[in-house]
Amino acid sequence: MSDDGHEQTGHEKVPSRQRKRFPGISSRAYEHPADRSALVALRKLSGFDTVFKALSGLLPERSLRLLFLSDSVRVSDQQFAHLNDMLRDACYILDLEKVPPMYVNQDPQPNAMCIGLDEPIIVVTTGLVELLDEEEMRAVIGHEVGHALSGHAVYRTVLLFLTNLALRVAWIPLGNLAVMAIVTALREWFRKSELSADRAGLLVGQDLRASMRGLMKIAGGNHLHEMNVDAFLQQAEEYEAGGDLRDSVLKILNVLPRSHPFTTVRAAELKKWSESRDHQRIMDGHYPRRAEDKDTSVGDSFRESASHYADHVKNSKDPLMKLVSDIAGGAGNLGGRVRRGFDGFTSAPPQDRPADAPPRDDD
Repeated sequence: MSDDGHEQTGHEKVPSRQRKRFPGISSRAYEHPADRSALVALRKLSGFDTVFKALSGLLPERSLRLLFLSDSVRVSDQQFAHLNDMLRDACYILDLEKVPPMYVNQDPQPNAMCIGLDEPIIVVTTGLVELLDEEEMRAVIGHEVGHALSGHAVYRTVLLFLTNLALRVAWIPLGNLAVMAIVTALREWFRKSELSADRAGLLVGQDLRASMRGLMKIAGGNHLHEMNVDAFLQQAEEYEAGGDLRDSVLKILNVLPRSHPFTTVRAAELKKWSESRDHQRIMDGHYPRRAEDKDTSVGDSFRESASHYADHVKNSKDPLMKLVSDIAGGAGNLGGRVRRGFDGFTSAPPQDRPADAPPRDDD
């Protein structure tokens, strides 16, 4: 029996402090629109799961499982019991029926991942365990359980395999280009899936400040007394709005090889979602159920994703996104705006110059 008198069955465990639970919640409730539209489309493909399971002989999944089993510590009631409690709490809150196995791997780099084709496994590094406090770690484990509930582990495993394959065929020009095109597309999707999992972590931990602290520590190490959440979020705003078109291009190039969004961006996105109506509705108990997943419309999901990107472009402070928004809105003098953009936006537009000033070539 638990502290509140409820009988426990299997993996169920009442969280250490009172948290809301979400029975039957669908991962669609917290998924980023771009992540959700891709997953809905994949789930609708007849035979998709069969094809991926057929790939299991080619993918290094069995090797990874044996590696973690033989050279890491499996979390249980006997080993890292506090992590085991957090894992069971997370599965209880998100109503994940089967608790995935979790391992602690000796690695000073703070990291966590959820991989696997037949069933997901969660791996956290010692660097992460030593860096985060209990509430911060709870959000991270909730993040990984969110990956498991969404089915991200399958695609993450494929991404790892294809990245490794790209290195092996790098000497074949066309082969490498084809594989890297797929890897680049998967990375773009996976970056959005990370935003989804951050939301799942917040639903599990139900402590926004802890989620923010965890992201700050991943960015700046275990010097929390030297950091400030508001200043950290200000960095994200400066990153988005600062610079000129050259900086916008550099941002794109910097993020392309990454599987995760930049940490300040993740913090800002999570805070924005925590203040949204969608988050509040989930906390009030109004969310899509797994039983309804089969009836989800692919077209509706893609339209929602397209609408999200349109709103993002429209409201973005990034110089390139502002230019794209102006083009879509029919703004004139495109050549002049682009030249000024690459000149650091230092040249004043014509209406800001004195009336008797001579015209410029780009006016």
